[in-house]
Parts: sequence; C-alpha cells; structure tokens
Amino acid sequence: MSEAPLAPRVREFWLLAATFLIAVAGLIYELIAATVSSYLLGDSVRQFSIVIGVFLSSMGLGAWLSRYVGEAMRGFAWAQIALGVVGGFMAPTLFFAYAWLGEVAMPLYAMLIAVGVLSGMEIPLIARVLKGIGAPDFRFENVLTVDYVGALVASLAFPLLVIPHLGLMSASLVFGGLNLLVAGLSLYLFREMATRTQWGVWALALALTLGALAQAERLVAITETQLFENDVILSEATPYQQITVTRYRDRVRLFLDYSIQFDSMDEHRYHEMLVQPALGLAPRVASVLILGGGDGMATREVLKHDDVERVTLVDLDPRVTELFRDTADLAALNDEALRDPRVMIINQDAWQFVEESEETFDIVILDLPDPKNIALSKLYSHEFYSMLVQRLSGAGLIVTQAGAPLFAREAFWSVAHTLAETGNPLSPGEGLAVLPYHAHIPSFGEWGFVMASFAELAPRTLTLPDGMKFITPEIWSAARVFGADTSEVPAEVNTIQSHALVGYYIEGWDRWFR
Repeated sequence: MSEAPLAPRVREFWLLAATFLIAVAGLIYELIAATVSSYLLGDSVRQFSIVIGVFLSSMGLGAWLSRYVGEAMRGFAWAQIALGVVGGFMAPTLFFAYAWLGEVAMPLYAMLIAVGVLSGMEIPLIARVLKGIGAPDFRFENVLTVDYVGALVASLAFPLLVIPHLGLMSASLVFGGLNLLVAGLSLYLFREMATRTQWGVWALALALTLGALAQAERLVAITETQLFENDVILSEATPYQQITVTRYRDRVRLFLDYSIQFDSMDEHRYHEMLVQPALGLAPRVASVLILGGGDGMATREVLKHDDVERVTLVDLDPRVTELFRDTADLAALNDEALRDPRVMIINQDAWQFVEESEETFDIVILDLPDPKNIALSKLYSHEFYSMLVQRLSGAGLIVTQAGAPLFAREAFWSVAHTLAETGNPLSPGEGLAVLPYHAHIPSFGEWGFVMASFAELAPRTLTLPDGMKFITPEIWSAARVFGADTSEVPAEVNTIQSHALVGYYIEGWDRWFR
C-alpha cells in the first residue's frame, strides 16, 4: 500500500500540533512582557492592560499583513525563526537594557509589537498551508480551537510551573527554543519548500538560543549584579513574586519584585516605628496579628514585650517565611523570631484570613507592600478595614505602614482618611480615632504610619522595652508633628470600587522620580 496518502495526514497533524505549541509560546511571551513591565515600570494592572492591548492589536496587524506573504509555508517558517529570536531574547534584552541603560519601555514595546505581529501571522498562514496540502475535512474553527486550548495551557502553566522552575530569563529562551523547534520540524516535513538560507538562519538562531540558555544562570547573575550593585546571595522566583537578597559585607537587603523591602543598616528604624508605639500605648498586648512581614522583623519587635502570649503572622508567600525562619544568616536578622513557640505562621492571603478568621487580637500590625496596584490596594481599602475591626479587641489598636507623606502625600492621607471613615462597632455611626506619624528611614526617605483605635488614646507615656536602637519618647513626640509639605491634604477614601489610593501612589512617586 502506498504511503503517499499518509503525508497530508502527517502534515495536517503536525500543523495542528504546531498551532498548539505556538499558542503556548505566544501567550508566554505576552505574560513575560507584562510581568517584566510590572516589575520594572510599576502598577501591574496598568502595565498588564497596556501590554495586552498592544499585543492583541499587533496580532491584528500581523494577521492583515499575512496576505502579502506569497509562499505560506516559507512565511510560516520565517515567522517561527523570527519569533524564536525576538521572543526568546525578550527577557534577557529587557533586563540588560534596564540594568545598563536604565530604559525599558522603548525596547519592551518594540519587541512586544514585533512578537505580536509575528504571532498574528501564524494562524492565517497555517490555515493557508492546510488548504494547500488538501487536508481532509479542513475546518478553520479546528485551528482556532487548538489555538485557544494552547492559550489556556500557557496561562495556567505560567504562574504554577514556568516562573517557579525557570524564571523569566530562562523561560523566555526556552520558549524561543520551542518556536525554533516548530520551525525546524516544519522545514523538515515541508523540505521540498525549504531553502538553504532558511536552514542556515535556523541553525544559527538555534545555536545562539542554546548557547544563551546554557549561560542563563550567568546572564541572570550579571544582570542582577548590575541591577542591585551588591552581591546577590539569593534569587528565586515563586508563584507570587521574585525574591532577591543581596549582601555587601554585613549589610543585607531584601527585594520583592525588584522593590526594596528592607536594608539591615536601617530596618530597625522602620520596624521600631511600626511596632513599638502601638505595643507601648495599648493597655493589653497578649495577642498580636501581623499581616505581611514575612521577613520576621516586625515579629522580632513584638516579641521584645514580655506580655505578648501569641503572635499570628499571616504572609502570602511560604517561601519568604521559610527563608527567614530556616536560613541561619537570614533568621539571625530577626533574632530567630519565627522559630519562637509563641509565633504561628499562616501562609494565606490577608483578605481571606481576615474574612474567615473568628479570632480577636489586641494588636493588629499591617506590614504590607506599598499599594502600587489593585491587588495590594484592596488591603488598604474601606472594605478591608471594616472586616479587620471585627478582629480587634475592645481596647485594641491597628497600625499600618502608609507610605511616604512627602513623596506620595495624597496616598498617605488617603490611608489615614480611610481608617478614620471605617465604621466603629463600639460607637455606631462614628469612625475610628486615627493617629498619623512619621520617621526618616534612609532607605525609603520620610516614611509614614497610621495608628487607629475605637476611641482616642488616653494620654500616657510611651512604654518601650530595652534595646531600642532608634525610638525614644522624644522621637515619638516629634513623629506626630508634620511639616508644611507633609501635613494633611484632601484625599479620597480608598474603596475596592474606586482604588483612589493606587492613583495617588503612582502620581506621587512619578512626580518625584520620573
């Protein structure tokens, strides 16, 4: 029996399989671009929205341009080779551009448009090839179905498998290699249409990609050294964020998603000001809830009070709490606070914990990342605070870090106003009593905090434990005085409908640093 009828079937099967593979790669590139832009440009919602819009419109342009490709199979192979190079080297190029040039927006959108155009050409070209080989029962919707399934697989795999196991740099190169694999097999199966030039360019692109992939860890190390200046002692991507720890002599810094979280030279200023006023003024401190603060520094400050009986630490990323509990050098920074038997660690979303918990606490400390996107802004919202006060004992205190009253003045006062407008369950119809204050943290600048309670705090001397490195009763008195350029200004209450806080935050920092 002749094998001739088998060739169209094999080719048809391969083209449908290729559709699935290129759909996976295309969406991975889109997600890489969006993730890199949110890391380096901030405001993840804005960046994801812009990236998606630019990518989809570029795909539309690519689909339109595909009509001008004379030989569909050759055009498809060229598109895969180009995608393997542009998409594969997207993350390395963007990180190198940011590290050495301080510029990422221009190369990001140039490469994103190129990848979008090339991706948009793929499906029309595959459909033309399938028709050209006389594929039995060819239906265009079959191609689209496979394409959409590939997109689903990519969207699920990206946070669960790709980022935790590959990281952005290697992921970009791996999926570039996937496009080159598609190109190579397509050239082989349609070898009567392939040219020597295509084979030569494909081989060169594959060699470059494999070489870069073999050196991926070194590329990451070089880039991170340039980005962070100091030695990178840990760099790890989790399903939640990029964790980076640097060291210079005895100085350790933690970065999450490339934003500094603490510097061991001055973190005592931040954590003492966050924790000690609330515990020093509260009538009872037996039970303490900390939301965020997976590095254990806030927990360390809490445990300096002998009256504390239990501390519940809720942090989303289990890897952060593991590192600062189980790694000797990092645990030493928090005086091994996360190993204390009084401390219970819960790795859960803060909103979910507060919504589901039935416990009450004397002190609630919010050591959360800055509200630079909607996912974080909701933890500074009227709705969240309204749930949180249900977890507070009658004489309890809430304290939150609230950003920079100088750099993002409206954002700071929005947090204060939001707490002040939160319903008071002990005095229906009234809000909470708030006490804003601030301190200078060299790593961050002038930094603000807001304390809230059900009633105005009775005048009393701040009681501090031994061993304070920064805060004193005099510092505490000065911390409540704001200058003319940081004093209260009109600012909207932050809600999950408005997310006014995100706009205030971005506008404030952009005004100073962009």
